[in-house]
Amino acid sequence: MKTLLPNGSIVLLKGGNKRLMVYGRKQLVTDDGEEDIHTQEENTTEQPMYDYIGVPYPEGYISQEYTYVFNHSDIIDIIFRGYEDEEEEEFQKILRQV
Repeated sequence: MKTLLPNGSIVLLKGGNKRLMVYGRKQLVTDDGEEDIHTQEENTTEQPMYDYIGVPYPEGYISQEYTYVFNHSDIIDIIFRGYEDEEEEEFQKILRQV
């Protein structure tokens, strides 16, 4: 299993022109009030799990309408890698099990 980027990382997605800041990992998209989250795949009926959830950089969270879920394979450029320490390393072990 790959190691996911830490929270705070800044990335550019394929076909994107706006950088995103990662603020969550291993995100399960449900229909419970989260239908406004934009996904890379449309018309899915199951609850897909995405590697990341992000917001526009440098603005940050504006509203649910500007929250994006995406996978590591969608990233074309890692502009900045977020903070990593021992706690992050331990959390990465948990993420690998999900």
